Amino acid sequence: MTNKYICIHGHFYQPPRENPWLNKVEIQDSAYPYHDWNHRINAECYARNGSSRIKENGRITAIMNNYAHMSFNVGPTLMAWMELEAPKTYTSILHADRESMERFSGHGSALAQSYNHIIMPLANKRDRETQVIWGIEDFKSRFNRFPEGMWLSETAVNTETLETLAEQGIKFTILSPYQANRVRKLDGGDWSDATNAQIDTRRAYLCKLPSGKEINLFFYDGPASQGVAFEGLLNDGVRFADRLRGQFQDSDEVQLVNIGTDGESYGHHHNFGEMGLSYCLNQIEEDEGTELTVYGEFLEKFPPEYEVEIHENSSWSCVHGVGRWKEDCGCNTGGHPDWNQKWRAPLRETFDWVREELT
Repeated sequence: MTNKYICIHGHFYQPPRENPWLNKVEIQDSAYPYHDWNHRINAECYARNGSSRIKENGRITAIMNNYAHMSFNVGPTLMAWMELEAPKTYTSILHADRESMERFSGHGSALAQSYNHIIMPLANKRDRETQVIWGIEDFKSRFNRFPEGMWLSETAVNTETLETLAEQGIKFTILSPYQANRVRKLDGGDWSDATNAQIDTRRAYLCKLPSGKEINLFFYDGPASQGVAFEGLLNDGVRFADRLRGQFQDSDEVQLVNIGTDGESYGHHHNFGEMGLSYCLNQIEEDEGTELTVYGEFLEKFPPEYEVEIHENSSWSCVHGVGRWKEDCGCNTGGHPDWNQKWRAPLRETFDWVREELT
């Protein structure tokens, strides 16, 4: 029995593009030759991952449903679009979760997601509860089971959000290594500083909440995750697998190398990236020294021995916490040094005012 486990998580999401009057996505010229961007990304990514090719010496040797071998979440609004507009893709995702339960000791590969792509630390209590409950109920209606874990939009988190997840029965969520504050053994002892991604991402953690409830947390491997997005790992499935196997320490302890990635990397952002993923997954499965897993299975087999406290109001995509969604925090992707985002604060305040006035 190996002590080395690997879990690849893909977060699949697109914003709702439907015209609210028609409840249909209108033609988007920029997505040519497809009708719209949902159809284009489905063709390049979502559908391909349901039946991805494994090639050897230029010949197709196998077809793999990647969703059945990895951990993943699909945004509820995207799943609703798929059900109507891409039913084959939709069916392949549902089938993959059922197949994965046989592979991973009864634990499905699919996770739930907060219903809309809102930044949970900026929501009030009522909206946080709505997002979690709707996300759970949507998941149950599609996958016919209760979700063990839930993906948070932008992995944006605070203690109140974790309290809501725990209250609704969610066992775990996944965060960036930069979102850990400090850790210590569950049996006590001194706290160790975990800021600036110093946390060991190769294990599960328990977060004890002020209410007395608890929730498990996983922190993905930052460098390896970035490698998928920016270092061309998907161009070579062997190199991808070697990179993940290279993240293990020389130790007899049980270790989990896990990465958190945009699902659209696998075929949309990186052409034929789904094939790189398939080859990597196949390499790991054939390696007797490593074993693929999903978070629920790993948690059952190896419960946390450490507890963690999170960095409040943090996310995976803003070094200022959650500033990019409420103020001129300094994040600027436009490449123009004279630009600013001072408009964010009044816009956010207006949204919050409208919410309070209408409820």
